[in-house]
Order: sequence, then structure tokens, then C-alpha cells
Amino acid sequence: MPVEGAAHQKSDKERPERASREAAGSTGRGEAPPVRQSDGNLGRTLLAQVLTRENMERAWKRVSANKGSAGVEGRSVKETGVYLKTHWPRLKAQLLDGTYRPSPIRRVEIAKPEGGVRELGIPTVTDRLIQQALLQVLQPLIDPGFSEHSYGFRPGRRAHDAVLCAQAHVQAGYRVVVDIDLERFFDRVNHDVLLDRLGRRIGDRAVLRLVRRYLEAGVRVHGVVQERYEGTPQGGPLSPLLANVLLDEVDRELERRGHRFVRYADDCNVYVRSQKAGERVRAGLRRTYERLRLKINEGKSAVAGAFGRKFLGYALWRSPTGEVRRAAARKTLTAYKSRLRAITTRNRGRSMNQVVEELRAYVPGWKAYYRLAQTPRVFRELDEWLRHRLRALHLKHWRHGSTVFRETLALGASPARAARIAGNVRCWWRNGCGDLNGILTIAYFDRLGVPRLS
Repeated sequence: MPVEGAAHQKSDKERPERASREAAGSTGRGEAPPVRQSDGNLGRTLLAQVLTRENMERAWKRVSANKGSAGVEGRSVKETGVYLKTHWPRLKAQLLDGTYRPSPIRRVEIAKPEGGVRELGIPTVTDRLIQQALLQVLQPLIDPGFSEHSYGFRPGRRAHDAVLCAQAHVQAGYRVVVDIDLERFFDRVNHDVLLDRLGRRIGDRAVLRLVRRYLEAGVRVHGVVQERYEGTPQGGPLSPLLANVLLDEVDRELERRGHRFVRYADDCNVYVRSQKAGERVRAGLRRTYERLRLKINEGKSAVAGAFGRKFLGYALWRSPTGEVRRAAARKTLTAYKSRLRAITTRNRGRSMNQVVEELRAYVPGWKAYYRLAQTPRVFRELDEWLRHRLRALHLKHWRHGSTVFRETLALGASPARAARIAGNVRCWWRNGCGDLNGILTIAYFDRLGVPRLS
């Protein structure tokens, strides 16, 4: 993507937009100190760094690699690349003089693995590019100041690290968890509070103004643009960093009190030794979240035993020797089986090769995420259950007894065994085990390319 020349610096006379006095509040005893205007490359040159040719080219490569769908204007990534070749100088000038206005976001809904839907806000490709460029400059400046107990959407940190940390706390004897669920966190973020906390870390008022405009960009729903007064929509590159900026105040308060905890984005688990201590922690967290204008979902939050509680799709269990081990949570396994049922249902009219391709697109990714699970027997049983369904699907495809007899003979069955299977051709599920197991074996499905968990 072409980027014109070096960016111009902002005027020294530019003055900040003031956040509301109520939102600013106190700095909090456990918060990271504000960044001074003179710190390093911060201050009035920050927007210039964002708009350098090198940074914008790097941002474009990331946005192009992610692909993604079009925003409200309907331009694809490829079409946006063509558009920016002629329009970028004008857009850059608007960004530098403070007149740029982001486009509304497009709202979409995606199904959650455990049921329900999650709302995403999809910015235009141009706005994704600008947000990515902002992220590439802001993250290296802000992220090092975050808590060591925060794992979500941070360079070099993964959900697996958070799960292992939670396991270590429980193994150390902290076996009561304060499991906090925030009520529609990304939809309820208070803009003034967030910008106040961000302003304590960076000194460029032009960047703060641009971030505010992204927060306040409208949402197009069924062709109508709705104004937005709170929330930072999931779907934009900048939203995860902004979430961590806001929630770092919670981390600092917990650290100040010496608690053992793990936070991944808005999922926060605090580990204590007793129910009474857990209730005190929950009361303190409620006050901290209220200061940030956030609300705890009391129905989903709990102070409970750590074993069996779901965290990032995992649950912990205790072995006969007393060791704390990891497992895929029960709801996770239920969602996995539901997805496989949908792929292998017998009334979709899809060939076995098409079914296997769908399994290959889903199972390896699921296996990679849940590879920390220390439950090999559960995974072996899931594999066998899937093969059972595939055997039943084979019988459905073959349909007639004569076809079943011919196909099973070709696969090495004796005439007597082939006849028994063909005689119960309509009993797909019952036939999926027993005689057919010795014909459609594990090795057979391996040759087809069916992925395995175990």
C-alpha cells in the first residue's frame, strides 16, 4: 500500500479534550504511573509514528493476511488496496489535522461454542488498517507496564499460559476460586473512564481524540446507523489492547492485596484458601469494577471450589494421588460432540470425502487448543464415538443390502460376516459396531484421513 512521505508533527498549541471529572476519579493506589509528555518517543510525535510509511506498510500486510469481510462500505481487502492508492494522501492529511471520521461498524453475530451468540463489530478495511497501525505503535509502549498475571491478547502470552498458571495456584493449595464474569463487558465499557486511563499512559492528544472517535463510531444494524455512547466493539484490532488498559486497574488492586489470580481479557479468576476469604475478595472486586463503571454478572460469577469450574474451556480435576490435572471442561466436550454430530449427520447428502474434509478443518484446531488436557481416555472414547458415527454414515451411503454385501466383501469381510451386516442394513447405528468394526477399522479411517484426538 502506498504511503505518502513523512508525517507532520502536531502543533504545540493543540489542547486535550477533557474527560469528565467523574470518570477521571483517583489514580488508584495500585495503578501504573502516568506516562509523562517527555517520555521517549511519546507526546506530540506519537501520531506521526503511527503514520510513517514503514508502520503503515506493516499494518497493511497484517490486515491483508487476516483477510476478513468487508465493512459497511462493501469494499474487500483487495478493493481497498486499489482505493488507497489514490485516496491515502487525503486520508492521511485528515488524520494529521484531526478531521478524519471513522466509518460506522457493521454488526454481525457468531455462534458461541457453548451456545448463544457473540456480537462482533466489523470496521471497514481502511479503519482496520488505521487501528492496526495504532496498535503497532501503542502496544510496545503500553504492554510492558501490564501485570504479569494478565495473559489475554498480549505478545508472547497465550491462553495455555493462563491455564497452567491457574493449575499451579490450585496445586499450591488455593482451592477456592473467585470466578468473575462481567456483564457484556465489551458492550459496557465507559468511554470517559477508558480514555482517562489511556491518557495516563500516552501523551498524544491527537491519538486520544482518534481513539475516542473509533469508540463513538456508530453501528449499522439493518441499514440504520445507531449512535454509540459506550462499549468497544469486538472485531477491531485496537479493542483487546483498550480492554487491557482498562482492566489493568483490577490487576493492580489484586496485586496490592497480595492475591493469586489469573486474568485473560475480561475473564478473571482469583484463588484463595477459604470460602470466607473468597467472599471478601468478591466484595472488593465489586467495588473496583463499579469504579470502572462495569457490572459483575452475579448469575454467572461464583465463589466455589476450583475443581470443575470452567476457565478458558478447561477444568481442573484431582487425581487419586492428589495431583491437580487439566481436562477439557464438560461444556466444551458437549459442544465438540454437537459440532461433530452436525458434520456427520446422515441426512446432509454429502460424500464421505466431503465429511472427512470438514472434520479435518475442525478437529485438528480443537485438538491443538485442548492439547493440555490430561485425559487420554476421554479423547480415545471421543475418537471411537466419531468412528462409530462414520461407520453408520457409510451404511447410509451404501443403502441397499446388495451394495453393503459387495463393499464389505471388497474390504476383506468373510461372506458370512458381509451377509450379517447386509441383513441389518437399516440398523445404521447398531451396525456401526460389532461386525463392522473389524471391517471399517481404525487403520481404514486413518487411510481416509480422519483426524484423531488420541
